[in-house]
Amino acid sequence: MVNGIHARLYHMINLSVVWGLIILFILQPSVAHAGAEAGAQLFIHALLPYLLPYIILTQWLLKMPNRTQKVPKWRRFLKAYVLGSFGGFPVGAVTVTEMMINGELSQKQSGLLLAACHAPGPMFIIGFVGTELFGNVSSGWKLLAAIHIANILFFLLAVAFLHRESEIETPLSQPQKKVKGVPLLDAIKESSTIIILVATTVIFFSSLGTVLSTVFTSAFTVEMGISKTIALAIFEMTSGVQSATDHFYGLPFFPFLIAAIISMNGLSIHMQVFVIAKTCKISMTPYVIGRIWSIIVVPVIFYLIY
Repeated sequence: MVNGIHARLYHMINLSVVWGLIILFILQPSVAHAGAEAGAQLFIHALLPYLLPYIILTQWLLKMPNRTQKVPKWRRFLKAYVLGSFGGFPVGAVTVTEMMINGELSQKQSGLLLAACHAPGPMFIIGFVGTELFGNVSSGWKLLAAIHIANILFFLLAVAFLHRESEIETPLSQPQKKVKGVPLLDAIKESSTIIILVATTVIFFSSLGTVLSTVFTSAFTVEMGISKTIALAIFEMTSGVQSATDHFYGLPFFPFLIAAIISMNGLSIHMQVFVIAKTCKISMTPYVIGRIWSIIVVPVIFYLIY
């Protein structure tokens, strides 16, 4: 009976949130349109050129048949980290789930690697954040280093504190997935699905963040730049970074604000990872802990090496 009450309450809350957002979008059509348009432009100019080529190449490599019967654990971890962490969001989730389907990773390993193999692509951090936002390529490299140092430390600490070594030792005893058709064509097909997922979440959460920040600014005495940056940072990372640049560029804390927003990722990216990981029923607990770790540790490391 208690479970039934909780289920009904959860359903009512969901309905209330959805209808509340629908009403907000109806009452603020121009703001919603402007937010969606800004999200679409950011996706096309800041995400698509950096993300699409790497997703296709990563998928192509993963879909090639693995002829090695027994691969050492460290090589599987290194493969997942290199392919996943350097491809940008959500390539890490795609890589880990694909390797789990192929029988290269166990469920425990996949959960830990889902949290560790989660980083923005080098081209995005160095090309967009470093060059265009910071105006300094070396600052982009330092931020990228801070992100990867935090991820590797988290993974090493997580492995060290596991109670049972066997839980991360043996991958699932699944047969090697048979490759059907041409690997490149299959990679392009699956990459298009991922890109649509990324575009959908970026545009939706950019619009939502813009509408909520406008409403919040109208209801309370808060400067628009602050409320908009906070709202967009919570909902959509790229839009939050752009808003922070528009309103806080040149201030001493600006680089560290960007580092914090990128570490937070935003609900848009978390939703992408959740949808992808759900296909293999990978535990999201390490991922959640890893994101909290990143929000705290990345800005500190970036400050120390900046």
